[in-house]
Amino acid sequence: MHIKNSLSALAVAAALSAGAAHAADLPYRKDAPVFAPPPPVFSWTGAYVGLNIGGGFKADNSFGAAGDVSGVVGGGQIGYNYQISPLFVVGLETDFQGTSLRSSGFLNPNVSLPWFGTVRGRVGLALLDSQLLVYGTGGFAYGELNTPFGSDTRTGWTAGGGVEWAFLPNWSAKVEYLYTDLERDGFAIGPQRAKFHTVRAGINYHFNLF
Repeated sequence: MHIKNSLSALAVAAALSAGAAHAADLPYRKDAPVFAPPPPVFSWTGAYVGLNIGGGFKADNSFGAAGDVSGVVGGGQIGYNYQISPLFVVGLETDFQGTSLRSSGFLNPNVSLPWFGTVRGRVGLALLDSQLLVYGTGGFAYGELNTPFGSDTRTGWTAGGGVEWAFLPNWSAKVEYLYTDLERDGFAIGPQRAKFHTVRAGINYHFNLF
């Protein structure tokens, strides 16, 4: 009986050892890694709308005023960008601005620019993973000039440039400079030209930034 028990114990031990050895020979299995899709490629392509505010002041001896002509400028813009390559962006923007630009000083004529607007093309370089846009802009400008002789709507041109930074999905901030020249037409009276500089900061919401 003792011999039988010993043989049974040996058989059980041998079976357990064989099972452990077989398990050790099996390949190691682990969970497959979770698939993470690549982040969307950043693009400036799409429509946008925004607001801006800044300041303006006259250039040269325009506005027919001997003294300073300056004030606050603020309004809104709407536009569309198209990123034609990882580096180049083109677009079209129109804006409308209210201003407090007027002559100062007791002896200066009462000259003011209540509002003006522009329609401009934009061409830019997309840098820093496309989130920084450095651009030039230019096109058509129009505005109302009030003088002691009356009021009239002037047309002309504008040109400048800016920097725009996409700081959040669908949101960007910009700083922009424009030089604007509004000419007097053949029927208007008052100063021949209204030339002025504007510097403004703005924020845009993009409807399809990615």
